[in-house]
Amino acid sequence: MSILGIQPPGTLGPPLPGIIGNSPAMQNVYRITRRVAGSNASVLILGETGVGKELIAAAVHRLSHRSGGPLVRVNCGALSESLLESELFGHVRGAFTGAIANRAGRFEAANGGSIFLDEINSTTLTLQVKLLRVLQEKEFERVGDTATIQTDSRIIAASNRDLMNEVREERFREDLYWRLNVVPIEIPPLRKRRDDIPALVSFFLEHYNEINDRYVVHIDRNAIQALQDYHWPGNVRELQNYIERAVVMAEGDELTTELLPGVVTGGERPMGQPLPAMDIDSLTREVVMQGLNNAGDDATNLHGIVVDRVERELIAQVLLACGGVQTKAATKLGINRNTLHKKIKDYGLDSEDAGEASL
Repeated sequence: MSILGIQPPGTLGPPLPGIIGNSPAMQNVYRITRRVAGSNASVLILGETGVGKELIAAAVHRLSHRSGGPLVRVNCGALSESLLESELFGHVRGAFTGAIANRAGRFEAANGGSIFLDEINSTTLTLQVKLLRVLQEKEFERVGDTATIQTDSRIIAASNRDLMNEVREERFREDLYWRLNVVPIEIPPLRKRRDDIPALVSFFLEHYNEINDRYVVHIDRNAIQALQDYHWPGNVRELQNYIERAVVMAEGDELTTELLPGVVTGGERPMGQPLPAMDIDSLTREVVMQGLNNAGDDATNLHGIVVDRVERELIAQVLLACGGVQTKAATKLGINRNTLHKKIKDYGLDSEDAGEASL
């Protein structure tokens, strides 16, 4: 099930069939998606976690001349470097412990179609060199082999982080960035497309009514207002979660504010919501001064420094709240465990550090 939602039968469809949302912000996404789909250009989809990047990738493939071929999906943040390399390029028997037979990789599987590389920002610099070669030369070797394999697959990549900032921080290769970023598609967060919330709520109600044998068909006006006023740090995926919960917990046929969590109705501060202005100002001043002291008068990278600092502190607090259990913390943050583990390593965090950090 798509986190952006599938258009219910019998309703007027949006510009991209299968996606709910007619807000001006989404109309721009539809326009760019349709224009780029018919080309062979690489596409870079940008957006926060939970906005529906995979669905747009599927639309690019479906509207392209490659639609008759496969769309192969790979979450680059879910695997270690060695496993991801084998997953992408395949391996031969004996290439490493456990390689008991030859195995084709995802690029071979995507031949004639498209390959979607989600969380491309999670790849290592070493693997990025090999990805650059596939983009430029359309060839690669399986792990442990010397035979070159040709591939005709279109690369669609996605990132929930600012890749140019990753380039500046030397965590992402600039040459790969420019090869991927031929046509960028930036998906707006839900807080910037609030007009789409009622339609999304209606769809999720219908879907979860059906699979749970419920009949929640009315929506209280105050509930809709609360949903539209909320900041949505988890985007459409978070909305989907709350509507499913409301359907399961409802005793009648109406979705009311009492069925919504306190983070939506104002009972508690949601994880990921912007901090109070005083805290943000204080943190920003501290990081800006630190950045200026380290870089003289060059303040061009202060945005990246602030973003990294806030993310580090947020991860530290969530780890503390989860008792250092990374699986639980990753779920709360809306990222997978391997991505969280990498961020913990990058930021020099562990469960003890988390106890000392504060926001």
